Amino acid sequence: MKESTRTKGITGEEKARDFLIKNGYSILDRNFRIREGEIDIIAEKQNFLVFVEVKSLPLGNAEILAHELNSIKRKKIIKTSKCYLKKHRQYNNRFIRYDVIAIDVPGLDPVYHIENAFSE
Repeated sequence: MKESTRTKGITGEEKARDFLIKNGYSILDRNFRIREGEIDIIAEKQNFLVFVEVKSLPLGNAEILAHELNSIKRKKIIKTSKCYLKKHRQYNNRFIRYDVIAIDVPGLDPVYHIENAFSE
């Protein structure tokens, strides 16, 4: 049976969460949504608040990954992160970072973490 896109996404987010925890991150929130967008994982490490986009692309490559993270998608993530910070003011003194975790992309590590993948 073919795995649905949503099931692949959930599985990828679980792998990303496990990877982050193993590497010293605390998971603060998952699947934070507003009308304009969603952030897959919000984590904290040291003095950084990290907004993480997870991409599961088992049939993809680095070029497809770059296409998936186009300027429209990045703007949605940034806008959503600002809403998160308005709602959770206790994190306003943190440094902000936008990371991407690519899951199962051929030619990359099974869990490929791109720190500071983009900025505002």
